[in-house]
Amino acid sequence: MEYYCGIDLGTSSVKVMLLGADGAVLGTEAAGYDMIKKTPCEAEQDMEYLWQQTKECIRALLGKHPGAAADIRGISFSGQMHGMAAVDKNGKPVRNAVIWADQRSQDAIGHIWDTISREEWNRITLNTPCTGFLISSLLWMREHEPERYAKTAKVMLPKDYIRFCMCGEAATDVTDASSTGIFDVKKRQWAWELIDRLGLQREMFPVCGEAFERGGSVSASCSKETGIREGTPLFLGGGDSMMQLAGNGIIKPGILSCNIGTASQVACALDKPVYDTGFRTNTFCHTGRGLWEIQGSSLTGGVALKWLRDNMLHMRDFEEMTSLAGTAPAGSDGLLFLPYLSGERCPCNDPNARGIYFGMSLYHSREHLIRSTMEGVIFGLKGSLEILKDMGIRFDRVIASGGGARGQLFREIQADVFEAEIHTAGEAEQACVGAAMTAAVGCGAFSSYEEACGVLTRPGTEVTVPDKERVKIYRECFARFQELYQRNKTLFS
Repeated sequence: MEYYCGIDLGTSSVKVMLLGADGAVLGTEAAGYDMIKKTPCEAEQDMEYLWQQTKECIRALLGKHPGAAADIRGISFSGQMHGMAAVDKNGKPVRNAVIWADQRSQDAIGHIWDTISREEWNRITLNTPCTGFLISSLLWMREHEPERYAKTAKVMLPKDYIRFCMCGEAATDVTDASSTGIFDVKKRQWAWELIDRLGLQREMFPVCGEAFERGGSVSASCSKETGIREGTPLFLGGGDSMMQLAGNGIIKPGILSCNIGTASQVACALDKPVYDTGFRTNTFCHTGRGLWEIQGSSLTGGVALKWLRDNMLHMRDFEEMTSLAGTAPAGSDGLLFLPYLSGERCPCNDPNARGIYFGMSLYHSREHLIRSTMEGVIFGLKGSLEILKDMGIRFDRVIASGGGARGQLFREIQADVFEAEIHTAGEAEQACVGAAMTAAVGCGAFSSYEEACGVLTRPGTEVTVPDKERVKIYRECFARFQELYQRNKTLFS
């Protein structure tokens, strides 16, 4: 049997999967890690540690399947988007990676508008720069850490650093590069004119190709450290949102993905680069030529439950939490959660926004806190969904993905708030499937992603249907949720 390896470098864990040429998963390994937050606005990660964790996963997976290494035809990647991994001329990190949740670069965005008009910027990138985007973080580093900036030879996205460690070649792909904020999404290339006008060195930005294109081979040193055969082809891969879509079989319009991982997004595929004229959503390149995706991104997802579990309730696990939350009624007896623990991107693009529990009384208990947190995350996604609908984007199916898809309660809340049937995917780790699929397309095993999806993806069997009574409750709750931000936004700043 031939295998394809998908490596998904997320925010809270790395996962490595071996996917058979017939679509059967041979095995998956995962290793966790945390963000580094020394202040409320910081969000960093040690890329050397993430590489160590990746190697551990690969070794563990191949240790369980010792004969598989010789049969791996190709490896590709999925990764947390937007972040900046800056390296020196020797390929060593000059600092921790500044990741998507970092909020320190507001002044850097102000510098962009002092240099280039919003109209021109938006016309080229189809997006507005946000804190946590690579371009914002790079300009912040130039201003606040000039010595580190002076040492920087290349800037990569987090997953690209992992591939760099495996082969020694710096490169990226159009899907992840379009999430940096300084990319010409229509032309599928770096926005060189904007780079020049900001006084940045072109040489800092790596070669960029399509997700399925070759990006080096496993080096001798990587082979020794991981057990992967030297010379195994590596492919560029893509941002985790696009790899999630591919792993769910979403490579053409008509299906919506609702992903709840550490952060959360609603996203769908496009056959042309449609964008929100208010630039509240993001339009990025998708996995194949002639494909794009649009997404509404929330900076909070499962991380809100993790924060509540570890910092407030000190409970054992998520299963215990969601079981308890299921005992509270829809609407959490009037308790609302505004989920902006790290600021917010869509629909308000406000790095100053913060979380609120509103309507709390002596009656409320742990079950209300947990359920209202889950509801707040879905209400945040509902705001993005309404924007897509207003743009005329239509879909006939919603597929739940990420950790939020595994719990029945989360799926029920999605169905009731979205007022739509929620379908599950056949494989839990869709981003790994998308990455492995990209390797298969890159190797020539399939002529297109559409053909690959027909073999490598498995449709889910569970469908969660909206409950009419809960839908009525959540309509009222969502209206109050929207009002909650509007009434407090001036206080946040």
